[in-house]
Amino acid sequence: MRPLEGRRLWFVGIGGAGLSSYAFLARAWGAEVGGWDHVETPYLRGLEGLEVVLADEPVVPEGWEAVVSSAYPSVAGTTRADFLAELVSLRRSIVVAGAHGKTTTTGMIAFVLAELGLDPAWLVGGEIAQLGGNAGAGEGWLVVEGDESDRTVEKLRPEIAVVTNVELDHHSTFASAAEVEELFQRWLADVPQVVRGWELEPVAFALALPGEHNRRNAAAALAALGLAGVGRAEAEPVLARFHGAGRRFETVGEKNGVTVVDDYAHHPSEIVATVTAARERTDGRVLVLFQPHLFSRTRHLARELGAALSTADAACVTEIYQAREEPIEGVGGKLVVDALRPGLRAGWAPRVEDGARIVASWARPGDFVLTVGAGDVDRAGPLVLEAIE
Repeated sequence: MRPLEGRRLWFVGIGGAGLSSYAFLARAWGAEVGGWDHVETPYLRGLEGLEVVLADEPVVPEGWEAVVSSAYPSVAGTTRADFLAELVSLRRSIVVAGAHGKTTTTGMIAFVLAELGLDPAWLVGGEIAQLGGNAGAGEGWLVVEGDESDRTVEKLRPEIAVVTNVELDHHSTFASAAEVEELFQRWLADVPQVVRGWELEPVAFALALPGEHNRRNAAAALAALGLAGVGRAEAEPVLARFHGAGRRFETVGEKNGVTVVDDYAHHPSEIVATVTAARERTDGRVLVLFQPHLFSRTRHLARELGAALSTADAACVTEIYQAREEPIEGVGGKLVVDALRPGLRAGWAPRVEDGARIVASWARPGDFVLTVGAGDVDRAGPLVLEAIE
């Protein structure tokens, strides 16, 4: 009998990166699955055949057990954290968490296990093209991306935990970096085997993904695979073929000698890592179009975001992408522009479309254009290519 046989699970927020993957796995493990969201999303393409209601307000039909995204705390039901904890408890599991790199590292581990024929299941917070999506339902290890943004990760009890790094990134949840560290310390105290990514040397062999941060992600992935019984000698050549997750240094295209790359980086450390990785790929200039994400993060990190963007050769900033927060008076993308290094070629474009045109007008052959942020700035890449003359 499949472990969720007989359950009727209704996912509130089913179009999100997280809940769509949970719904996929729940169906594969025997549950009857449906869900609600307020808008069609690309993640729903992997859930064909399910009953999905699109409406302005959340809907939970009678007779269904609701699994609720953290974006809808007023809806009664099982939280996404509790449901994920249940999934993790049903298999030998590896959970990857940390401020940065967790999607890539989770994808690396799942990819190696799949390529070696070990039939993993996986739940990843992004699209992994080489795996066919953000979820899989194999019979082997369950590889899961954990999330500290709402303290979800503390409820998970895997056999192996990977923490890539620890840094304050979610200012609406944590008052200080010390609070984040305490969360991870409490969680890891109950996990049998732990990999701490910052304690490892970056891998020395060639990866398809550029950047020191990805070489560190690879080191963490190899350490976790070793604990799961996969030898480094067989894992390394497979890992070298991993091309990454969607929106993680993802090449959008090239036109007139200008390469456009999209990346999910939204924290200062991630922006610096992405710019540094781009410099490994070009002798030309690195131009950045950045969309800030969250009012709380921008209020606390505007100066650091400006400093990070100033490591590029030019930067254009849009207005903040509003997600799960109400606006904060006096907090806008212009705060980041004001924090850019004096003398840096800079642009301010409230709309993503205008920002795309600005960076396209700057670009010349040999340049790298990075579209960066955790909102909908990913739509800028094709606009930049279209505008380049």
